[in-house]
Amino acid sequence: MSHPAPEPIVPLLQIEDLSVSIGSGKQAVPILEGVSFSVAAGEILAVMGESGAGKSMTAMAVMGILPRAGRITSGSIRFRGANLLALSDAERRELRGPQMAMVHQDAPTALNPVYTVGWQVAEMFRTHRGMGRAEARTRAVDLLASVGLPDAAARARDFPHQLSGGMRQRVMIAMAIALEPGFLIADEPTTALDVTVQAQILDLLRRLQLERRMGMMLVTHDFGVVAEIADRVAVLYAGRVVEMARPEAILKAAAHPYSKALAACVPRMDDADQQLPTIAGRPASLVDAPHGCAFAPRCPMRRDICLRERPHLREVAPGRMAACHFSEEVLADA
Repeated sequence: MSHPAPEPIVPLLQIEDLSVSIGSGKQAVPILEGVSFSVAAGEILAVMGESGAGKSMTAMAVMGILPRAGRITSGSIRFRGANLLALSDAERRELRGPQMAMVHQDAPTALNPVYTVGWQVAEMFRTHRGMGRAEARTRAVDLLASVGLPDAAARARDFPHQLSGGMRQRVMIAMAIALEPGFLIADEPTTALDVTVQAQILDLLRRLQLERRMGMMLVTHDFGVVAEIADRVAVLYAGRVVEMARPEAILKAAAHPYSKALAACVPRMDDADQQLPTIAGRPASLVDAPHGCAFAPRCPMRRDICLRERPHLREVAPGRMAACHFSEEVLADA
């Protein structure tokens, strides 16, 4: 007796060949070029790189909140199989909150300073769930307590400026998960927080992600954060993915010189006297990008071909993708 073939597993989020520019015509500046990756339900994908690599722009493209001058020039973004780029602005707004949500990196500016934090969380329930004022406030206090805000009932009456940075970040997380989305983007969620609070926020995100089986895209420049909670990592440089792998694999043996340099900057707890290296040079200019590999001007392994030809993202080992002409050498040199 024959059995029907199993249905293919559809990723929760799938980005294919995504390119984004700022401006138009001859003044257009490419910010993202050919970015492709997917996120499964229950998975945390970290998107990392230096400032200007395109991390936040990728997140904004997914959420449909690109700046006014930004436009998607090619590619597709699919969420649960549906092409988000084919939806109207109204349809995209309907997805934000109930289906996908974002924790912004700058909590002080993301929260409205003239409303209490409890009111702002409760507004999610009033607007999207049609709850009355009293019921929405009760749900808001319960939610604030669930994300670890101390004395949530009292703190709900505070304005954002009355809370610490860690508390404001917890409020932002509460707002993001209020409607139980299946996908969450956390954009630099530990920026400007001290080490202890940073660890608490990461633990909170991981716990919520596991409890709700959310897919998560974690935007960060910190390999220490990536190693803490990510299942996979996509390393961006100058708007392109240069390596994709599990974080422990990159930390052990990177396949791209840029990833190798980032991993080398992670402090080691067993070496108090270590001197952390720096990456020579400056990040590539997006206005006047090199013809070949964008990292070539800073790369200690560069050769003539690196200056002439841009390497394509390819499989260099099982479960490893890298965009380097000499990835096999980089791996062998680890």
